[in-house]
Amino acid sequence: MSRVGKNPITLPDGVTAVVKGDQLTVKGSKGELTSPIPAGISASVDEGAIVFARANEDKQTRAFHGLARALANNSVQGVTSGFKRELEIQGVGYRAQMKGKTLNMQLGFSHDVDFPTPDGLAISTPDQTHIVIEGIDKQQVGEVAAQIRRFRPPDAYKGKGIRYSDEIVRTKVGKSGAGVGA
Repeated sequence: MSRVGKNPITLPDGVTAVVKGDQLTVKGSKGELTSPIPAGISASVDEGAIVFARANEDKQTRAFHGLARALANNSVQGVTSGFKRELEIQGVGYRAQMKGKTLNMQLGFSHDVDFPTPDGLAISTPDQTHIVIEGIDKQQVGEVAAQIRRFRPPDAYKGKGIRYSDEIVRTKVGKSGAGVGA
């Protein structure tokens, strides 16, 4: 039995879940999310908990068992507390600021980089070198953070660029001592 899939998801107060066909809809204080239920997996809401079961012991079905439970758990967590991803900008002259609903970044290019805020997310800049992305959908928050990071990923030699706040960037040494030993 799947270690992840067999655990029931307890629904906090104020959160409701409804199973319709191959979709699980979760409603909470922050909004509403829908997560898919893969083929071969059945979901039921019993006494304030979501329980997943599988039809057979095929390898693919066993994998989908844990996936379905993880997606549903992310939906429950999203509608109750939401998700947040933080980015840091490092480099001389690199900065970011919000202009209305658009994130404006100066990243060492000859032009500014503008990134419009997608629906369902909130982007804020507490200071010029930090970007905070918040929302209820974990996948969307992570994808937008990756898109912003892609504009200027961390440099391997100086570490300049956009990085996740918990990311450790290993820098290379460079060309010191190139003429030694010749």
